[in-house]
Amino acid sequence: MQRFMIADSSDVVRKVGKRILSELDFMVSEASNVVEALSSCQVELPEYLIVDSGMDSALELISAIRGMEGGKDVKIYYCVVEADLKKLMMGKRAGATDFLLKPFDRKILTAVFGHRAIAA
Repeated sequence: MQRFMIADSSDVVRKVGKRILSELDFMVSEASNVVEALSSCQVELPEYLIVDSGMDSALELISAIRGMEGGKDVKIYYCVVEADLKKLMMGKRAGATDFLLKPFDRKILTAVFGHRAIAA
């Protein structure tokens, strides 16, 4: 089972994301801030990570994970509220693999990650 982490300051976003992704056969962990996310990643890196762009130090989290052993293999999705080119470029420079628009729902998460869970 592939590991997935949702790093988002919103309890609701984490809860909804965890429920949907768990149903897609991911083992999902949550982090409400950068410190929790880094701490968890130092123990075990996930294969997939959603990082909320609105979280304090979100870009630093992405960069820190990329610097960890095995961190270059993590698929990091930078989650933004709107497709702001400046914000997207900052995420890409920090090391984001791709982007997700927030709020996401079952249809979006299934479209993006559904085939990846099955392939593992």
